[in-house]
Amino acid sequence: MSKNIKKMVAEVLNDIADILENGYAEEKIKIGLTTLGSELGEEEIIKAAYLAKNKYSDFEVVLIGSSEVEGFSCIKAESEDECHKIMEELIDEKVLKGCVTMHYNFPIGVSTVGRIITPAKGKEVFISTTTGTSSADRIEAMVKNAFYGIIAAKACGIKKPTVGILNVEGARQVEKVLIELKNQGYDIEFCSSIRKDGGFILRGNDILAGSADVVVTDSLTGNVLMKIFSAYTTGGDYESLGYGYGPGIGEGYKRLINIISRASGAPVICEALRYCATCAKNEINKISEDEFKKLESVNLKYIFEKLKKVNGKSTEDVKCPDKKVVTSTISGIDILELENAVKMLWVKGIYAESGMGCTGPIVMVADEDLDIAMKILKECNFI
Repeated sequence: MSKNIKKMVAEVLNDIADILENGYAEEKIKIGLTTLGSELGEEEIIKAAYLAKNKYSDFEVVLIGSSEVEGFSCIKAESEDECHKIMEELIDEKVLKGCVTMHYNFPIGVSTVGRIITPAKGKEVFISTTTGTSSADRIEAMVKNAFYGIIAAKACGIKKPTVGILNVEGARQVEKVLIELKNQGYDIEFCSSIRKDGGFILRGNDILAGSADVVVTDSLTGNVLMKIFSAYTTGGDYESLGYGYGPGIGEGYKRLINIISRASGAPVICEALRYCATCAKNEINKISEDEFKKLESVNLKYIFEKLKKVNGKSTEDVKCPDKKVVTSTISGIDILELENAVKMLWVKGIYAESGMGCTGPIVMVADEDLDIAMKILKECNFI
């Protein structure tokens, strides 16, 4: 544990001692904010921290980056990778309840749920999802995205969020799965489109009108929607509206990490901190755990297996090699072939993991295996 992190842990222990001595608890929670990597400069991130400090009194912003900033607890880091390592450690040590950052790689199965404000009526809408990949199978991914959106909305105080599916490829198949789950007892509230034919398959008009609390789509489309709704008043180079790309959500995933982009301006980052703090205070991890228990009771995994058979997907098991620390990444692989690429490396005796970077799908391998892994994937036409 680094010196700075030990200092933060000591501060938390001192807070606990004060509670025991004085008989009251301070409700303010700590939310991290990494300050490196923005296209708008570190000063824009720091500006956001001041905005949040002046606007919200129920959480404290902890800065992780290269600058010492008056009025804030600051932890020194010289690179984005170092920021992320410190962030992860502080969350795991429960010093931070969550963190807002950019350019972070989530494992496959974890995606972020963005939060926008519609332009005409000012309604808040959750876009599910906006970064990451819930599954290598498109339909399965979008079905999971529906649950991730429900979890995020419930964590923000909406007890029965309405759900709609954007009219993109696979929407009708996703619709059938969600209806089947509802018929089996899963409690899901569908929205109604403002269009004449109704239903919960949404058009662009519905997103502008805020017809649904949760808009289900694929991650890449969701990412585009977030950028448009965040920056349509600025010309595109500065995101000024909304709450950012949201928390990473997935079954069994415990770290509360909210994403912003390199073009996110101070107003968006300020509200991303608010979004993160709200999810932390309302115990999003518990909400997620409860939701997945409900899905287990209606045989979601069996439905996914049926989908794989219908879509002709292979379920062949391949033995995974001994686990290694994976620090090198290989990009340029089609998302639909990502898991097959990983399994091909396993067949060759190379330990690999799949992931999702800001530029797309990645395969992660150990440094010493990078060259041979690249060669195998090229020979097998994965890259």
